[in-house]
Amino acid sequence: MKLVKITKSENLAHKRVYEDACATAHALDLLGERWAILVIRELLLGPKRFGDLRADLPGISANVLTQRLEGLEASGIVKRRKLPPPANIQVYELTDWGYESEPIFQAMGRWAARSPSHDPTLPFGTVSLVLSMRTMFDPARAEGCDLTVGLKLPNDGFMVRVMNGAIEVERGDPAGAGTLLTGTAQVFAAAFYGGVPLADLEAGGALKLDGDREAAERLVSLFPLPAKAPAAE
Repeated sequence: MKLVKITKSENLAHKRVYEDACATAHALDLLGERWAILVIRELLLGPKRFGDLRADLPGISANVLTQRLEGLEASGIVKRRKLPPPANIQVYELTDWGYESEPIFQAMGRWAARSPSHDPTLPFGTVSLVLSMRTMFDPARAEGCDLTVGLKLPNDGFMVRVMNGAIEVERGDPAGAGTLLTGTAQVFAAAFYGGVPLADLEAGGALKLDGDREAAERLVSLFPLPAKAPAAE
C-alpha cells in the first residue's frame, strides 16, 4: 500500500462546515472544532510558544494542537512569528482580528456562569482568571473606587487598576504595587467568585496579602456572579 502524505491544505479542504450564509454559522465554521476556542482564549493575553500552549491546555495532544493552530492560522485568526535574538523561538499570537474575539468570550462567560451545572471546582488557569475579571467586573460597585493591586501567580504577574468605574488587568511586575496578593488562579477565583474570605485563605496558607488590606477587600467585592438559571424540571 502506498502511503499518501496529507498536507495542511488537504486537511483544511476536508474540514466540515455548515454551508450556511448566516454569520453565526460561519463563526462556528471558524471556531467550532474541539479545542479551537480554548486555543484562542490562551492567546488573548499575548503570544505563546507551542509548548506553553500545550501545558496550559491539559488534555490536548500535540497533534490536535498542531491541527488547531494550522486551521486558525489559515482562517486569519492566528499568526506565527519568530522572536528576535537572543530568544530565537517561534511563538503563536492572535492577529488584530483575532484579538477582536474577546467580547465573544465575555458574552459566553456571562451566559455560561448562570448554568446550574457549571462546576467552579474544575481546573482554572491564569488566562481564565484575567478574562473572567474583565468579564464579571461591575462598574456600579466600583463607583468612587481608585485602587491598584498586584496579583502574583506562579510564573506570572498582573497589575489591576480600578478607576472611574473601569478596570484594567494587564500583565506586568506586581512588586511595585502598594497592595500585593500572592496565590494561584484557583485561590483567587475562590476569593473573587466563591465568597471565601481573604483571611480564611491566608490562615490556610493558600494566599498571602501584603499592603493595604482594605484595597484588597474592595477589589474582591467587584466581581459578582449572575444568578443561576432555573434548573430543568
